[in-house]
Amino acid sequence: MTTPLGLRAAATAAAVRGGISRLRESSIINRKGAPMILAALADSDLHPLSPPLASRHDLTSRQVRMLRLATLALQEAASVILGEPLPLLLAGPEPHPKKPTPALEKGFLELLSLQTGVSLDLGRSEVSSGGRAGALALLGRAMELLSSRKATSILVGGVDSHLDTGLLGVLDEEGRVHAEEVLDGFVPGEGAGFLLLSSRNTLPPSTRLAFVSTPGLGVEQGHRYSTEPYLGNGLADAIRAAVRRASAPPIRTVLASFNGESFGAKEWGVAFIRNRDAFQEEPRMEHPADCFGDLGAACGPVLIGLAALGLKKGYLPGPCLAWCSSEGAARAAALVSSEPV
Repeated sequence: MTTPLGLRAAATAAAVRGGISRLRESSIINRKGAPMILAALADSDLHPLSPPLASRHDLTSRQVRMLRLATLALQEAASVILGEPLPLLLAGPEPHPKKPTPALEKGFLELLSLQTGVSLDLGRSEVSSGGRAGALALLGRAMELLSSRKATSILVGGVDSHLDTGLLGVLDEEGRVHAEEVLDGFVPGEGAGFLLLSSRNTLPPSTRLAFVSTPGLGVEQGHRYSTEPYLGNGLADAIRAAVRRASAPPIRTVLASFNGESFGAKEWGVAFIRNRDAFQEEPRMEHPADCFGDLGAACGPVLIGLAALGLKKGYLPGPCLAWCSSEGAARAAALVSSEPV
């Protein structure tokens, strides 16, 4: 199944101001005494917290930041469909083994509605803590609702921020935060992405940006925090499932959730070899984290949005494949194309 993406929804996916790199040394010092390199947005670039929420003292600094990050992107995405509350399937941060409490729970959706002024159909909305692959996995749930006619339009999004000193401390203990003398690390980032999916006859052609396919899902038993051997099966399975469901031309562009760490290279190599027939001889590779860091749970919708914009504006050859690997076992992939596949 392929589903149209709303034009303005995908256009605001990255919730990032400007097209230059956000990577820079921060005031946070790692265990070796060097500044951590982060990709945080300036506070002035974030929408202020709404008055009803500004007086609350039960929100963590990370929750406040994610509410502010999500505001403009959700408002613009929801503005494509006016006059009806929309369901929202939202992916949030993946709990770290040493910080197991989820950063988002379903009550976050009510806070997000207060913050943005967007009326959400909370009864049909969901929150997951799936990390990078979380939002792509939710695409499948969204398409089930559309195909069963339980919804004619639905929002799928992700929001995350690594700007949390407790989380950064844990990652620094593992030697994973990029800094001087930490070369095999990643740059913690933050962002929000929201996509509007609709049944084909709901969106007028002028507001369609691209079509996205039913996602393929996989499980990597040997993920970073597992004792099982890391074989790369999960991503290979996810890509195989995504391309098997579509009768598309060879994939010409790949948008990956690579974040700068070497850990993810093996599974992409395995996935590419096992699905070689689905790709043109030398597909174009894009890994946008080199500009805005690791977006965590926002990664999936941002990659889909960037693919859709690239197809619409003609600077990315299609069809495109977007894939994401979470810290844990979840792997997901989806095709983005100019026409239904």
